[in-house]
Amino acid sequence: MKAIVLQNSPGLNNLTLVERPIPTPRRQEILVRVGATALNYRDVEIANGTYHTAFNLPLVPLSDGVGEVVAVGDDVTRFKVGDRVCSTFWQRWVGGSFRMAEASYQRGGPVDGLLAEYAVLDEQAAVFTPKNLTDVEAATLPCAAVTAWHALVTEGAIKAGDTVLVQGTGGVSLFALQFAHASGARVIVTSSSDEKLTRAAALGAFVGINYRKSPEWSEAVLEVTEGRGVDHVIEVGGPRSFQQSLKACARRGQINVIGYLGGKEGSINPLDIFTRQIVVRGIPVGSRESFEAMNRAIEANDLHPVIDRTFPWTDVAGAIRYLEAGAHFGKIGLIHN
Repeated sequence: MKAIVLQNSPGLNNLTLVERPIPTPRRQEILVRVGATALNYRDVEIANGTYHTAFNLPLVPLSDGVGEVVAVGDDVTRFKVGDRVCSTFWQRWVGGSFRMAEASYQRGGPVDGLLAEYAVLDEQAAVFTPKNLTDVEAATLPCAAVTAWHALVTEGAIKAGDTVLVQGTGGVSLFALQFAHASGARVIVTSSSDEKLTRAAALGAFVGINYRKSPEWSEAVLEVTEGRGVDHVIEVGGPRSFQQSLKACARRGQINVIGYLGGKEGSINPLDIFTRQIVVRGIPVGSRESFEAMNRAIEANDLHPVIDRTFPWTDVAGAIRYLEAGAHFGKIGLIHN
């Protein structure tokens, strides 16, 4: 089979197409013919060598993927040949709190990812794909969608009438917009592009705020919420935007810290958290239990991920460069067949 491997050192030029034997599933494992994969910023950082953890190389990249089960090992009970499945990011976090996750079992680093023609998965580290989604749509779910669901639903207990602030129009933010809108919540979106804000409104956003035109965007949030603030924040900007997220929150609001697209440096006054009684939590994707609950909601509401563009999987370097340019709206998929 063909696979793309990050060879002896990081760098897009070291993403190499190689030939490997098709693996044989062992006990309680399934062999999947990969149909599509998708990119996350984590994959970009691992490929470029800027991720906060260095993994042993060579490594097959990418956490997100979907495929058809073509063989099963002994004692497999959850799946059969012909089933269509997604891999989970945390290979051993089936349910419960984050204490159940094991850092050494993350798909796409340190465990080999899905940028190949075939992949072996533990049957406990896979879920059925939503029946209403194509392969490339389903491939976008394991990281970005589960992160948004885990933040708003599993941890945040979102309810109808809540107000949600999502930053930007990348994968996590647009999934959060769709899940919040389906829950009966009002969604405020920030972006530097009026065109992207118009597209977000078509997905159900209540208000769009251009943060280039309104640098103190927290004030605009308070204005449109009549001074109350928002109940949930999807914080992907990092320390530089966190202070404004605090100002934009209602009392007992929740900030879900997910990314650091605006940089890793900045200052935070913890008294602002104390005086407003804000709940701040890090969201490390989510468990298989969250993934399966999310998939049921996707089917019930016929939700479809927003795909900005697709690439052939062998052009993963081109896809990464496109993602780095930052012009995308939604997810970037890779087609394997």
